[in-house]
Amino acid sequence: MSYRSIKRVLGETNLERKCRFLYGTCLLLLITGSFWWYGQSTEQLVHSNNLSTGRHLVDAVLLKTHWKDDAGKTYGYDEHVQETGLDLEYVTYDWQVMTLDPADRDLAVTTHREERIHLPENEEEANILRRLKEIQETRDHEIVEKFLRTPEPETREVADELAQIRPHNPEGDLIDYSPASEAYYDAENEEYIYYQPIYWKHSCTIACHSNNLKAAYPTGVLVEDRLPFNVIKIIKKDAITQYALTKNRAYLLATAIITVALSMIALYLIVRYIIVKPLTHLRDVSDEVSQGHLDVRAEIYTGDEFEDLATSFNRMLAQLIDAQNKLTYVNRDLGGKVDQLAQANMQLYEMNCLKSDFLASMSHELRTPLNSILGFSDVLRGIDSLNDKQKRYVENIQKSGRLLLDMINDILDLAKIESGRMEVRATRFSVASVVSGACDMVRSLTEEKNIDLICQVDAEETPALQDQSKFQQILTNLLSNAIKFTPEGGRIGVKTERIDNRLHLSVSDTGVGIAEEDREIIFEKFRQGSVSQGDTLTREYSGTGLGLSIVRELCQLLGGTVRVESELGKGSTFFVDIPWEIEEQPDVHENSFTSRIDEITKSKHGDFVRIHGSRLSESPEPIDSSSGS
Repeated sequence: MSYRSIKRVLGETNLERKCRFLYGTCLLLLITGSFWWYGQSTEQLVHSNNLSTGRHLVDAVLLKTHWKDDAGKTYGYDEHVQETGLDLEYVTYDWQVMTLDPADRDLAVTTHREERIHLPENEEEANILRRLKEIQETRDHEIVEKFLRTPEPETREVADELAQIRPHNPEGDLIDYSPASEAYYDAENEEYIYYQPIYWKHSCTIACHSNNLKAAYPTGVLVEDRLPFNVIKIIKKDAITQYALTKNRAYLLATAIITVALSMIALYLIVRYIIVKPLTHLRDVSDEVSQGHLDVRAEIYTGDEFEDLATSFNRMLAQLIDAQNKLTYVNRDLGGKVDQLAQANMQLYEMNCLKSDFLASMSHELRTPLNSILGFSDVLRGIDSLNDKQKRYVENIQKSGRLLLDMINDILDLAKIESGRMEVRATRFSVASVVSGACDMVRSLTEEKNIDLICQVDAEETPALQDQSKFQQILTNLLSNAIKFTPEGGRIGVKTERIDNRLHLSVSDTGVGIAEEDREIIFEKFRQGSVSQGDTLTREYSGTGLGLSIVRELCQLLGGTVRVESELGKGSTFFVDIPWEIEEQPDVHENSFTSRIDEITKSKHGDFVRIHGSRLSESPEPIDSSSGS
C-alpha cells in the first residue's frame, strides 16, 4: 500500500472509520501474535512430552529385555519392571535395536540376540545414528575430563578407583547423565520416531554381558575396547496426537476470529453511540446555526467531556449571537452615519461647485475691467507732462493691477484643474530651450533686486515628450516664488538633468527659508509660510497662496511629484520629478474629489451623476490666463 493510499485511509476518512480501521488492525495483530505464541507453546509441550515418552519407552524396553534374564535374581527388580510396564501399557509402540557397524550385528548373532538388531534402512537414518554416536563420544569425553579434574577428595578417590579398574583407558568409563536423542514425525505413516543410544556402564561388560562377549570373541580381544554402539529406535503411532493438535489449531483460529468479530462489534457500538453520536449532534446544531436558526442548542447529557463540550458550545453560540446583535446595531447606526456623510459630501460637492463657478465667473468678470485699468495706466505712463508724484501713482496702479491679474490667473488655473477640464497635450520640445527662455523672462526682475540667476541645463539629444505649457508654468511659478522670497544680493539656481528616463528639475534660492512645520501646508490652497515678527527678512510681495498648490496639481497631472528642502534663514530648494516621456494621457474628465463623491453616493443617490453632469455643463468655459479679455 502506497503512502498516498495510507494517508487517504487514515487522514481523509471520518472518525468512525478511522477508529474501526486502527483498532481492528491493532487487535488483529495482537490476537494473531498471542494465539500463534500459544499454539507454538502447545506444540512445543507436545513435542517435549513425546521426547519424555520416548525416553520412558527406551527404559521400558531395556528393563523388559533384562527382566527375561534377571527375573527373581535382584530384590525389587520384578516390581519395578511391572510398575514401568503398567505406566506405559496405554502406549502403542514398536521398537528396534539399530547399529551402524555390521560387526556389531554379527556380535548380536553370535550371542543369539539378532531378532531385533537392524542396520539403517536408508542414508537419512544412518546419518541420524552417526550424529548420535558423535554426540555420545564428545559428551562422554567432556564429562570424564571434568570429573577427573574435580578437586574434591571424594571425587579424586573415585577417579583413582576408576583408573585401577580401567588402567588402559581411564577416561573410558561412563557416567550417568541425560542421554542424547533425536526424534522426528513421519507424516506419511503418521508415526513418531525416537532414537536413543544404549549407554554401557563398565559394570555391564563385567557382570552382565561378559559371557556373551567372550563367546563372541574367543581369541581374547579386550572387552573394554569392543563395547558396541547400539541405538534403540522407538516407533510410536502418533495419529491421535496429530489429530489433537489439528483440532487445537482449529479451536484457536475459531476463537481468534470470534474474538476479533465480537471486539469489532463492541468497538462499533462504543464509537457509534459514545463518540460519534455526540459529535454528529454538534455538527447538526452547527449546520442549523449556519442556516440562520439561532434558537437551537446542543443537548448532550452524558456526564463526560462531551457534555462539557456541548455546554461550551452553547456558551460560545450565545456569545456569538450577542456579538452579532451588537454588530447589527452598530451597522445600522453606521448606515445612518454613512447616509449623513453622503449627504454632507453632496452638500460639500455642491458648495465646491458653486465656489468654482463663482471663482470662474468672478475672475472672468474681473479681467475685463482690470485689463482696461492696465491699459489706461500704460497710456497715462506715456504722458510726458506727468510730474514725479503722478508717475509714482501710475506705477503703483500698474503693479497692483499686475498683481491682481496674477491672482486672477491663479484662481482660473486652479478652477480649471478642479473642474477636470485641464488636459495634457504632450509634444516634443527641448527642455534646455524652455528653461533658458523662462530664465530670460524673469531675468529683468532678478536684476532689479541684484539677484544672481544661475541656469544649469543638460544639452540633451532627445527632446522630452511632455506638456510644454504646463512644464513652463511649473518652472515660472517656482521662479516667481524664489524671486519673491530672496532678498537683494541673493542667488537663485535652476538645474535640470535626465536620470533613468525621468526629468529632474530643481529651483534653489538663498531666501528666507521655510519653517519645518510649514513645509507641508505650503502646497495647500490659500496657505503660505509664516515668518517670525522679529525676522529682518520679510516678503516683498504678498500673494494668494495658490502658486505652490498649482505646482503640485500640475506635477500630479504630468505623472510626477514635487518636494521641498529648506532651512529657515538660509534658503529653500524645490525638486520636481516628472517622466521624460509621458506614457498616456491621464483621465482629466473627473478629478479625485468628484470620483470619491461618486463612489460614496452612487449607491444611495442614483441621480447624483445627472446632477454632477449638469453642474459641469452649466459652468462657464475656463478662460486661458494668457488672454487679454
